Amino acid sequence: MFGGSRLQIGAYSLTIFISYLTGSLPSGYLAGKARGIDIRAAGSGNIGATNVFRVLGKTAGISVLAADGAKVPPAPAAPERIEVPPPPFSDGIFPCSNCHSSMPVNRTRRELKDMHTDIVLKHDEAHRWCLDCHDATNRDFLHLASGERVPFDESYRLCGQCHGEKYRDWRAGVHGRRTGNWNGAKQYLLCANCHNPHQPHFKALAPKPAPLPPTRSMK
Repeated sequence: MFGGSRLQIGAYSLTIFISYLTGSLPSGYLAGKARGIDIRAAGSGNIGATNVFRVLGKTAGISVLAADGAKVPPAPAAPERIEVPPPPFSDGIFPCSNCHSSMPVNRTRRELKDMHTDIVLKHDEAHRWCLDCHDATNRDFLHLASGERVPFDESYRLCGQCHGEKYRDWRAGVHGRRTGNWNGAKQYLLCANCHNPHQPHFKALAPKPAPLPPTRSMK
């Protein structure tokens, strides 16, 4: 692990150094020097592609424009898609909009008596309620503290808002269950595959008696 970290630090440092060098190269100035002209003393005095185009011509201008454009870092890659199994919904309960789409939104904190009476919230229940996690206007989604909707198969993003250290360990494969390749595709179990999201604490297990030592037959 430590060696991998050193390699990453070295790669990042080299990338920063190369980016600094390429970004600091004055393409327009070098193009002018190649033709014996100090572009800073010609035209507008700017070393950008526009002034090079006016002073040195189309070919030089396009070359400087391309060189300067190459200094721009590429767009960030799309976020990594985390492969997870389907969320463990109760049979027939999803999509929630089958019922909720025709019902008015009731934001009042209350005990559920008409439906979902089997759900007993023991998850910071003094400060949390259903609509703190479930999206009020589209029950087929959850929502983050920012209001951003997230699908149920990305519920780990919601859990990670409060349980950041557990989310970090989950991504590293030391909390929960992760399978796949160490340097390739991986599959994760959702938090809800192991924890009841409404009562996430595991129930205490009754201790079992110690195993009996094996008996030796006397000959």
